Amino acid sequence: MFQMDLLPEQLGDLPSKQEIAKDAYLINGFALPNQATLLADLQHIISVAPLRHMETPGGFIMSVAMTNCGTLGWVTDRQGYRYTTHDPLSGQPWPAMPNSFMQLAHHAAIETGFNDFVPDACLINQYKVGARMTLHQDKNELDFSQPIVSVSLGIPAVFQLGGLSRSDKPIKLALTHGDVVVWGGESRLKFHGVMPLKANCHPATGDYRINLTFRKAG
Repeated sequence: MFQMDLLPEQLGDLPSKQEIAKDAYLINGFALPNQATLLADLQHIISVAPLRHMETPGGFIMSVAMTNCGTLGWVTDRQGYRYTTHDPLSGQPWPAMPNSFMQLAHHAAIETGFNDFVPDACLINQYKVGARMTLHQDKNELDFSQPIVSVSLGIPAVFQLGGLSRSDKPIKLALTHGDVVVWGGESRLKFHGVMPLKANCHPATGDYRINLTFRKAG
C-alpha cells in the first residue's frame, strides 16, 4: 500500500471535470501540479525497462512504443495479449510503480466516483508523430468493476471513445498535457483509441506524447 502526500480535499481548486459519457470523465490539467515528479519517475522507469515496439498476435509491429511499471505489465506478441510479472526483455520484474503515479491514479479515480481504485499495472505508451492506437477494448483484466485512468503528457492528441461495438461512432476529445480521462462502470468496456498524432512539440517531452494508463489487472 502507498502513502498519500495530500488528501483529495487538500488539493485546492480542482481543474474542470466533465462527464463525456455514462461513467466516463475528462479532467483537464489534473496531472499538472505534480508533473515534474511524474516526468522524473517516468525517466527512471524507462531506464530500467526501456520502451519497445511490441508485436501483435497477427504479426504487426505497433506504432506506439511501450513499457510498464507495477506488479503486472501488459505485453503482446505472437502468443497473444496478456499481463506478466516480468519484463520479457530483461527477465526481471517490472519496475515498481512510483508513489507519484499511484497517487495521481488514485486521486483521479476518487474525483470521478471510483473510490477504491488501487492500480497494480501502469502501461506507458510513447507516441511519435503519426503513431496511433486503433479502437480496442481493455479486457485482459480480471475485474471489470475497476476503472481505467489515462494520463496525457506532452504533445496534444485526439482520444476516441466509442460504444460497446467497434462499429459505434466514437466521440472525439482533444487532450493536452496534464489531462486525465477516467472511464469505468457502464463505459468500462467501451471501444477507445487515439487518432494519428500531428506534428507538434512540447517542452516536457519534445515531439512525443506519453500516455500513462492505470489498471487493476490482477
